[in-house]
Amino acid sequence: MSADSRRVDTAQIEPHPRLHELLRRHQRETWRAPLHAPTALAFDRVHAVLAAQRRDLILDSGCGTGDSTLALAAHFPQHWVIGIDQSAVRLRRHAAQGCAVIGNAVLVRAELASFWRLFNAAGLHAEQHYLLYPNPWPKAAQLARRWHGHPVFFDLLRTSAHFELRSNWQVYVAEFAEALRFSGRADAVAEPYVADLPLTPFERKYRDSGHALWRVCSKQNASG
Repeated sequence: MSADSRRVDTAQIEPHPRLHELLRRHQRETWRAPLHAPTALAFDRVHAVLAAQRRDLILDSGCGTGDSTLALAAHFPQHWVIGIDQSAVRLRRHAAQGCAVIGNAVLVRAELASFWRLFNAAGLHAEQHYLLYPNPWPKAAQLARRWHGHPVFFDLLRTSAHFELRSNWQVYVAEFAEALRFSGRADAVAEPYVADLPLTPFERKYRDSGHALWRVCSKQNASG
């Protein structure tokens, strides 16, 4: 991957003024969109793996090529590290056919919003949940497509007590931190981050292109 990476192109330079309004709406209303059928089948395969050998869980949502999942699995050898991405192209080396187990890493092709809901419905809970460089949807009109503006946000929060999100767009991280604080996670603060050991190809590319990197970590239980 070339180190010549364009920065996020957007007119939005601060957190969206409608963020709290959107969060209040999603907090009031249960999201009942139909589950993605192929994701339900893929989740059944993952659940069978987890049931066969019980371990603490780590989620790596939007894992892309799976490099970050394998790196996290090496760092947490006693855990199951579940990497999820919807792209067969990105996962083609490891899990293009739906699900693959590599040591303590489980790579699965799935749609995230459905996977998170199925994960919660199965009574599962992750010790940590990573969201590394999600699609920023940088236009202001795209707020509802960002995870903190999406109807699935409160389902996402139920997956874990410990979140870490990273991005090369400060506004995305600031909005996610604000959404976490809105939900009762007072420790959520957007902060600059230096990627000495990049977890993903994008993180390496952004670092080598001289981008400022940002992250938010939260280790508190949500109250909302």
